[in-house]
Amino acid sequence: MDQHHQYIERVVDLTDPSANQIDNLSLDEARRILLEGPAESVRHIHGSFALIARAGKTVKMARSLDRPMRYFLAKRQEGPALIVAHRIDAIYDWLKSEGFADQFHPSYTRMVPAHYVVEIQLIGCPDPDPVYTRFFTPRSPLDPSQALPPDTAVIGRAYIAALADEVALWLQRIPSDAPIGVCFSGGIDSGSVFLVAYRAMRRLGMNPARLKAFTLDCGNGPDLQQARQFLDSLGLALFLEPIQADPATLDVAESIRIVEDYKPLDIESATMALALCRGIRARYPDWKYLLDGDGGDENLKDYPIEENPELTIRSVINNPMLYQEGWGVGKIKHSLTYSGGLSRSYARTWAPAHHCGFTGFSPYTRPSVIAVAEAIPFIDITGYSVDRLYELKGEIVSRGIEALTGLKMPVFPKRRFQHGAIPLQALRERTLAREADYRQQFLALYP
Repeated sequence: MDQHHQYIERVVDLTDPSANQIDNLSLDEARRILLEGPAESVRHIHGSFALIARAGKTVKMARSLDRPMRYFLAKRQEGPALIVAHRIDAIYDWLKSEGFADQFHPSYTRMVPAHYVVEIQLIGCPDPDPVYTRFFTPRSPLDPSQALPPDTAVIGRAYIAALADEVALWLQRIPSDAPIGVCFSGGIDSGSVFLVAYRAMRRLGMNPARLKAFTLDCGNGPDLQQARQFLDSLGLALFLEPIQADPATLDVAESIRIVEDYKPLDIESATMALALCRGIRARYPDWKYLLDGDGGDENLKDYPIEENPELTIRSVINNPMLYQEGWGVGKIKHSLTYSGGLSRSYARTWAPAHHCGFTGFSPYTRPSVIAVAEAIPFIDITGYSVDRLYELKGEIVSRGIEALTGLKMPVFPKRRFQHGAIPLQALRERTLAREADYRQQFLALYP
């Protein structure tokens, strides 16, 4: 008998199937598409998901951008065991319970990269490499037949229309009486999500009193004033609800444990997200649904290039989905443990909300919205001007919001979440100085 057929492989699914939010298919139908169809067919699974499907020794996995999905291959005498979970600590706990803890190191876990089907053959030792096949390939702005015109009014209408479609679908899937919170700073991303949700609720005949704009205030941060100014200018001030948090309660070590990463900006952002989620939970014990604007910066390439020595304006504009996926699967700088771009860093949003019992949603992470952004002819519009690139998001989004809602959305300068909820000096007093320090704290969780 072939030695491989003596193995008894095992697949342990520690993900939460009930957490999948698929709009157009049952869970079994989605799994069947993943297992039996070509990779591109997974693009037709609409919503938020982390899926695993198996036939014999073949296992396939896929996830959407907005939730993590990890796996680990354990060696057993009787055959390999593939453990799949949302979190590293869940994998570790299972290995400990089965007596395999000595095989574990966090860097041995693998992240399923967003927008790819990962196929693994459980055939024992040595383990074959996974096969990665892209299921979401957006239009190319370099192809004239696929690119949007270099007109920010046209682009804005298309972009915000796609955003509105996703928000409307989400609103119709959640309970009709559920309150909805928007994690709100008054910035371009959270502001546009709030206005689109407000408009969608009214158009769908829903009670907009279900909606609140939650703004974190850790003491003298600039976001609260900005949020007030944003809503006051539109006559919507009644929706604002500040959430106060004591800076002394901010705990970077806890954020590292919950997010399971060590990138400083993401840990700082997650620390604020935890403070906001805990404040909402303390005030509203039964609240479940939160909207946010995470992914908006990535879609319109609105990060300060000068802060990253690896980047140039050309690398940012010429690499499709650079900010969503990093340098890409199969590239030297792609992390097998963490993936790259927002595919990695979305844990800063997902993990705090999940930890506090919320179901979150950012419409900016949906492929239909990303596809519009990726069809923008950035080269034609910017001429490789960094300043023009930085102007673009506010122009596109505000013009799209006005076209869709008739509202003139205020546009404020970009500011990171963690820099708006608390003054920068106070933040620095609560956080670490170097990425190496964050990494050391993370690895200390698994001595």
